[in-house]
Amino acid sequence: MSDLSRPHRPVVLGYDAVSPLGVDFDAEWERAVAGASGVGPLTRFPLTERFPVRLAGQVPACDFSPYPFLSPRKLAAWSSPVFAHAILVAHRALARAGIVVDDQLSPRVAVTFGTAVGGLDAVLAADRALMTAGTLPMPWMNPNSCVNMPTGAVAMSLNATGPIVTPVTACATGATSIALGALMLENDMADVAICGAVDFSLVEPIVAGFASMNGAYKSRPGERAAEVSRPFSAGRAGFIVAEGAACIVLSTPAFARTHGLTPKCVLLGWAMNADAHKPVAPRRDTIGRCMQLALERAGCRPEEVDAISAHAASTSTGDRVEADALGDVFGAAVPPLSALKSQTGHMMGASSAIETVFAIEGLRRSLLTPTLNYVPDPEFRVDAATETRRLDQRVVLKNSFGFGGANTCLILHQPEN
Repeated sequence: MSDLSRPHRPVVLGYDAVSPLGVDFDAEWERAVAGASGVGPLTRFPLTERFPVRLAGQVPACDFSPYPFLSPRKLAAWSSPVFAHAILVAHRALARAGIVVDDQLSPRVAVTFGTAVGGLDAVLAADRALMTAGTLPMPWMNPNSCVNMPTGAVAMSLNATGPIVTPVTACATGATSIALGALMLENDMADVAICGAVDFSLVEPIVAGFASMNGAYKSRPGERAAEVSRPFSAGRAGFIVAEGAACIVLSTPAFARTHGLTPKCVLLGWAMNADAHKPVAPRRDTIGRCMQLALERAGCRPEEVDAISAHAASTSTGDRVEADALGDVFGAAVPPLSALKSQTGHMMGASSAIETVFAIEGLRRSLLTPTLNYVPDPEFRVDAATETRRLDQRVVLKNSFGFGGANTCLILHQPEN
């Protein structure tokens, strides 16, 4: 057995998420464990008869009225939903962690809260108004569209004046934000890191574009919404475009001890690398190397990994490459895995942050959430739980891979009491 004690590694103090499964994390978790699906009809915009996508993973409407930091006055300038939901999960994650950012702590709080798409919906609305009626954009249109502005909005809302970075690594954005937050902590740039990601990309050109490139699932007669997201399955036919947000609060172990805070788990290791291959097609050897580098940094052998939170986008090529790379790293003994996108759809840059939150909760509760609609592909050596499985876990590998060949892998650890 390797020595998995890494006393200097960042610890997770709190987390929160909104997803197609709901807007209250405890309820979302219960729905996930029960095998529920958040996939349903696409209603974010009117659908023409020829529009190829008719299903999506939509976040339910959220009542912001209990939260003074999300009052109508404070939200007046932020028209894109990415802002309210990013601020919401950040505040709630900090509350779960038991941290109050006061003037003394503020300069030591970093924010690495990313987005893959950002407020593109605000640009689209402004462009349509300009083209059809000649209406000039509102003054806040450009800030709504800046890809770094959700990060800035989180920092402003929390009064966090430490380092601020907006990671953008496509579908790996959430995991990359966690790795960057950890790097800041380990290099004494901060004591606390507010990490996470948000994407609300159910806008016409984005959804249609994914369909055109044969990434998104194209609707078919007689389909049942809950059955169309099928990661690693024979007959998988593309991902369900979805939306969501999640925040993970990291700190140094010393900060947690000094403030009497109990870590939820340890971020034992992480790695990032590039495929340098093709714009959207993943590369087997570099993905496998990213997993291996994360394990090496964690001081962990492959056989010590108890479970995997897979990227598992439900695409023909992507799932094949991930499955093959898992076989390269783990041989015939690939640990049991969970593919949350089967329940939520693909939440773009937010996916890996939300999946990390669910992986941490599963680690703490010794539960592996199900992979819905799983029909084994005979060419894959993977063990996907079709129902929630009781599984004692100490080490979990989280895989995240994004367009442009951006790979990030995390190793989560639950020390023995």
